[in-house]
Amino acid sequence: MTTPPALPGHPAAPPRGFGGRCPAATPLYGPQLDGDGLPALYEELRRTYGPVAPVTVAPGIDAWLVLGHRELLQLTRDEQDFSHDPRRWSLMREGRVPADSPILPMVGWRPALLYADGQQHRRMRAAVSDALAGINGHELRRTVRAQAEQLIASFAGRREADLVPHYARKLPMQVITGLLGLDERTGQQLVQAIAGMAVGNADSANANNRMGVILQALIEEKRSRPGSDITSALLQHPARLTDEEVLHNLVVMFVAGNQTTVNWIATTLRILLCDPAFRSSLTGGHLTVDDALDLVLWRFPPTQNFPARYATRDLSFGGQDIRAGDMLVLGLAAANADPAVLPADGSPVVGNRSHLAFGGGPHTCPAQDPARLITRTAVDTIRHRLPDLELAVPEADLAWTKSPWSKGLAALPVRFTEPHLPSVRPSGESS
Repeated sequence: MTTPPALPGHPAAPPRGFGGRCPAATPLYGPQLDGDGLPALYEELRRTYGPVAPVTVAPGIDAWLVLGHRELLQLTRDEQDFSHDPRRWSLMREGRVPADSPILPMVGWRPALLYADGQQHRRMRAAVSDALAGINGHELRRTVRAQAEQLIASFAGRREADLVPHYARKLPMQVITGLLGLDERTGQQLVQAIAGMAVGNADSANANNRMGVILQALIEEKRSRPGSDITSALLQHPARLTDEEVLHNLVVMFVAGNQTTVNWIATTLRILLCDPAFRSSLTGGHLTVDDALDLVLWRFPPTQNFPARYATRDLSFGGQDIRAGDMLVLGLAAANADPAVLPADGSPVVGNRSHLAFGGGPHTCPAQDPARLITRTAVDTIRHRLPDLELAVPEADLAWTKSPWSKGLAALPVRFTEPHLPSVRPSGESS
């Protein structure tokens, strides 16, 4: 069999069926990682290997990146051949994953719905779904709007701001930590720990430990003094989750809910600021904010790659020979850009929600509805309060963060002249 040609700037491509046994796969980590260049890299991988490509996700850690839309749907729907349980991972079973590997906090087994199959997954998902369903949408919208207006008021007098740290990063943290039952200060500490995990560097393991300490203290508090929050709902659910299961499901919910919502808000604002035609259509009522949100989910999904599934047997998949125990990474951004599912011009159709930004199959993100409500309200509020918002730098100067997992803006500097700030009632609700 002929070995595929090397990608530009990368070592020669390994033969098919490497499954963790060949070190020459394309790296998806390291300081050289360029968030702006990743889409082009995905297309190079697609042209070279087809819908499933060999990659390394950390030093010495080989995996398969699933790039095809059809293949990704199959991967997420077929629990018979592709398990969520990392204890099936051959590299882990063989002791070849260092204890300080930056990938471990992302893929190490936890007693949570993300790492379970079958009945065990259904049991925990029922508790999580019911806890999320208990969120009052009207109250959540009022909360998001009030907190968004407070944040806008905090920088409105300066007539300029960086909307990533001053708005998009703060708002979901305040809202989601409130939903979990955390105070703002502890919530900020949790956000920092989660961010440290997602970066994928030498401190990721320490960040993972800090996160555990914070959530364990929260669970102990809610056991003794339950409230109207998600943590209390999980503890009281008929599924009878243990404290350990509650902790790790909170981790999954927070990781899924916070940084992805940060990215979703910031990237939607970027599109509205950088695409005059889209902004005009939105202002004129031809398009909605939800259309903008869906465009982001197609083109710039907040999570671009998501670990992982593990082959339960040797099989042929996407033109590759997969071995039992191989890791497969969900290439969400690459699958959304698969030419097989896009129109001839490569542009997603407005109103089409067949993207895979939330995954697929039985593990489809259960928090997508509250995440959309938070994001829509955040975008709507700032559009109305700062109607003349504009970029303060050339669009070409905007950059993405350097992460193989998360697709987020590093900064979004803006300026404005006439903030339309509401009067505030004593209750804190805006007029």
